[in-house]
Amino acid sequence: MYQFYEAGKVVRLKPPTKQLLRIPHLLVGGEVNLSKHIPTWAWCSLAANAVLLFLVAILLIADYKLPEDTQANAKTDTTTNSISSAQLSPLFGEARTELLAIGRDHKWTYEQWVEQLQREAIAAAKNRPTRLTILLGDSLSLWFPSKLLPTNRTWLNQGISGETSNGLLKRLYVFDSTMPETIFVMIGINDLIHEVDDKTILLNQKRMIRQLKSVHPGTQVVVQSILPHNGEAATWEGRDRLLRLPNKRIRKINRSLKALADAEGAFFLNLYPLFTDTQGFLRSELSTDGLHLNEKGYQIWSIALQMYSGMRLGEPH
Repeated sequence: MYQFYEAGKVVRLKPPTKQLLRIPHLLVGGEVNLSKHIPTWAWCSLAANAVLLFLVAILLIADYKLPEDTQANAKTDTTTNSISSAQLSPLFGEARTELLAIGRDHKWTYEQWVEQLQREAIAAAKNRPTRLTILLGDSLSLWFPSKLLPTNRTWLNQGISGETSNGLLKRLYVFDSTMPETIFVMIGINDLIHEVDDKTILLNQKRMIRQLKSVHPGTQVVVQSILPHNGEAATWEGRDRLLRLPNKRIRKINRSLKALADAEGAFFLNLYPLFTDTQGFLRSELSTDGLHLNEKGYQIWSIALQMYSGMRLGEPH
């Protein structure tokens, strides 16, 4: 028996059944009416989503071996607290891995992270890389391994650990001078953990979307759903706060984010169903502590980014 959450209702499915055709479409936040009048484009979207979930299923059931974690083994220079923009590679790959290790080991303040991200943005603005794509968010985005990001884009990671929607809104100016093709945004879990009300979170997200579309006209803005947590099984240091945050509230605000993105002319990528178990919690095998992702979790996110780009953003996959 499979259990999913859609439009505030619990949907229980017992395969094989035609209802399974509804599951893949959750990725793009839509719903499918299984009738004889479904247009061809809808079937194509379903097929593409089905391929994504098939690949994800393989990762979940296979003993998938990922490369050794470069973050954990990065060498740092204890006499340096930053990396200049001139040292950054076009993909910000190896240089960024080293930078993350330095920032972690030296316990950079929020202001120091903002300064470094601005240096990276300036480098991107000067070099004008092709297909520049910005990843905006909190620690989930910050620790996205460079080697796992889709290689057909140039990625600029603008995540900061502990970031909130209000903090992110205030630092969007950092990459004003860049010319991104696409901006992926994931923000809100820290707001929820700190008991910020849904209305404030959604208002900040609306302001973000409008500012991004105003400063970067023609850029594709993709709002990503907030991911679930692992409840009682979580080992994160703030576990008590997680337990006060029901995943049903995350599902509720994700539905509001979908409606907001539609209303503001942005895209919506629903990652939530890809990371949940049958009870609606974050899958333990995809997380380090019940809140953050391990490499297998990032691999799934990467596949979702790649497939979504092909389905909705006009990119071959």
